[in-house]
Amino acid sequence: MHMPRTNSSTRQRLVNAALELFRSQGVIETTTRQIAELAQVNEVTLFRQFGSKQGLLLALIEDSAVFTHLGESLRTQVNQTSHVDEALRNYASDRLKALEKIPDLLRSVVGEAGQYTVENRRALGRGITLANRDVAHYLATVIEREQLHCRLPAEKLSSLLNVMLFGYLVIELTSEFHELWENREDFLESLVEVFLYGAVSPLPESSAGAVSLDKETPLEARKNSNEKVADLPASLVRSILLQAKKQGLQDYALAYVLFGAGLRPQEVVALERSHQIIDEHQHLLQITQGAVRQVPVNQWIMGKRYGSYIRNPLSQWLKSRKDEQLAMFVNEEGQRFSEEELRAFWQTFTSGLLTPEGQPLFVEQARQTWCVEMLMKGIDLEDLSILSGWDTTQLHPYARRGREKAALERALRLDQKA
Repeated sequence: MHMPRTNSSTRQRLVNAALELFRSQGVIETTTRQIAELAQVNEVTLFRQFGSKQGLLLALIEDSAVFTHLGESLRTQVNQTSHVDEALRNYASDRLKALEKIPDLLRSVVGEAGQYTVENRRALGRGITLANRDVAHYLATVIEREQLHCRLPAEKLSSLLNVMLFGYLVIELTSEFHELWENREDFLESLVEVFLYGAVSPLPESSAGAVSLDKETPLEARKNSNEKVADLPASLVRSILLQAKKQGLQDYALAYVLFGAGLRPQEVVALERSHQIIDEHQHLLQITQGAVRQVPVNQWIMGKRYGSYIRNPLSQWLKSRKDEQLAMFVNEEGQRFSEEELRAFWQTFTSGLLTPEGQPLFVEQARQTWCVEMLMKGIDLEDLSILSGWDTTQLHPYARRGREKAALERALRLDQKA
């Protein structure tokens, strides 16, 4: 085995050599002499840099971005999240990405853990504990900011979160064809819901035997019964659509669907080209995720018209496509994009924009804005329940918000007539 000499530092050469050997023959079988030889340095240099093989293993894990600058990155991230569910999802997704970069090393660490020295296990434990404290502070900040009540201390909450993430990845790396979850998005959605709402709760007598329109009972739907509706003003929606238009045809089409049809991210990523029904009199989307239904794509969004039923941002995007991909929206590789990639698109075409309260925008606000607008246009709760997939109880906060906005508009008109 030969590693060419590079211009990288001695420390980095040792880390690279250790990673290569740990992957190929495991941590236990790898000696410090082998690592030093592959890195083309003296073995004494290894001990001077890291103290031992265990110290090198820790450095390797830290350099893999699993722990590197975790506290610093979380402090930055906490200011970019609007809700605790978003904070949980962002952290979980980022940690899984970091861990997936070192799959062979993880297999080795897990498979050989029983053979490690006490010193090695303690060192790993300290690294995990320090990282856990950073996560606890991150979660505590978001929970306090939203004035939420947490039944567990933040450190226990973060401990459970990290254990579940690591367990998920161990299963993914060590087994095939299991049926525990459909994909990563399914796992993350379940993880967030368990943390926010628990796995079980007493069924209210009034709801016994009731059938929900949305079998998945989406996270944001259950939240909105006791959470302030965060719809966006017309001027901001127009700015978002304008920025999306400048980004490109797909960005414009995506923004148009989010504000014109009020779909959840999970529903958008599942859309296929064949899921639209379009002619001169209508433009409908067939929703196949959650509550199966048809939803019209509005030409008029917040007082401005965006084309016609047959010529609009979505139809123009699909007309421009030259590929054979069935998905309605695709990533840079031309494959169906994920919910995570959808959120990245949203971040791109809302860059630099803030709510009137100075808060960053989150994609769920498009659906909330659509709900309020539909109610202000005159649709009743029963019909909106059918179109949105939420039951009427979940829509009550939106009806109240719609009445608030209508009252303000009437008051302004009266003042202008005076």
